[in-house]
Amino acid sequence: MIKMIASDMDGTLLNGQHAVGEETATAIKEAQKSGAKVIIATGRSYKEASEPLKDAGLSLPLIVVNGAEIRDENGKQVYVKGIDSEMAKKSAAELERLGIYFELYTDQGTYTNHKEQGIELLIDIFLTSNPDTPLPHVREEASNRYEEGNIHIVESYDDIFNSSQIIYKFLAFSSDPDKLQEARTVLSEMNGLAVSSSGKENLEITSIDAQKGLALEWYAAQQGINLADVMVLGDNYNDVSMMKKAGWSVAMGNAPQDIKDICRFTTVTNREEGVAKAIQEHVIGQTV
Repeated sequence: MIKMIASDMDGTLLNGQHAVGEETATAIKEAQKSGAKVIIATGRSYKEASEPLKDAGLSLPLIVVNGAEIRDENGKQVYVKGIDSEMAKKSAAELERLGIYFELYTDQGTYTNHKEQGIELLIDIFLTSNPDTPLPHVREEASNRYEEGNIHIVESYDDIFNSSQIIYKFLAFSSDPDKLQEARTVLSEMNGLAVSSSGKENLEITSIDAQKGLALEWYAAQQGINLADVMVLGDNYNDVSMMKKAGWSVAMGNAPQDIKDICRFTTVTNREEGVAKAIQEHVIGQTV
C-alpha cells in the first residue's frame, strides 16, 4: 500500500507553463485526504520550489537542492547536508579549469559570477533543441530565471567560499558534452561528492550525503514509513537515487528511455499531468 508520494518538480510535477496543473493539485489533495503523505524532491532551492506550490494552494514538505536540505510544510529546516568547504574550492577550480560556467546554491541564496554568460549559455542550449522558438521569447525566459529565482550576482565566488555559508550545490552548464563528461569523471573521482544531472546540458554536484534518495530515506523513517510503501515520480538522472529505493517507481512519459527502464511503471508526460494520472491509478481508492 502506498503511504507516501515523493515527486520531482521540473519535468514532472510542473507542466509546460512551469506550474502545477489543476488536475495535479486536485489529485495531491485527494491523496492526502486518503491518508497518503506527499513530499516534493527537487534540485531547486527552497525559494524557487515553494512559489509554484503556493500558487497551486499546496502546503507540502520539500526535499530541495537535490537532498542537501529538507523543509517541513511550514518552511522549517529539518535536515542539512553541505559540501565540505575545501572540496567545494577544489570542485570550483576543476570547473573553471575546464571553462564550464556554474552557479552556487548555499544556505543563504543562489549566486552567479557572470549573469550574462549564464543567459547566453541557456539561450544556446534551448535553441539547439528548439530551433523554431523566437529568440526574444527564449531570451526573456532565460532572463526570468535569474529574476524569479533570485539569483544574486557576485564579482567572485571566493568571498562565498571563505564565508560561513554552507555550500549545497554546484549547478554547472555547458553545451559541450565532452567538457561535461570530463568534469563528471574528474568530480566523481573526488571523495565526498555526488554528481548527477537534471538534463543533458548540466551537472549537479552535491555532497555524497546530499542525494534525493538519502533524504527521502531519512524523511520516510521520521514518518515511520517503509520505503516499500513509497511511490516516487521523476523524469531525470537526479531522481535515480530515490527511484532505486522506493517500492513504487514511476517514470514520466517525457523521461529518457534508460530512466523508464529502471522504473516499475511509466505514466504520461508532465504536459499531460502525468503525476495526477499516476496518483489516480496507484493511490486514489487503493484498499488496505
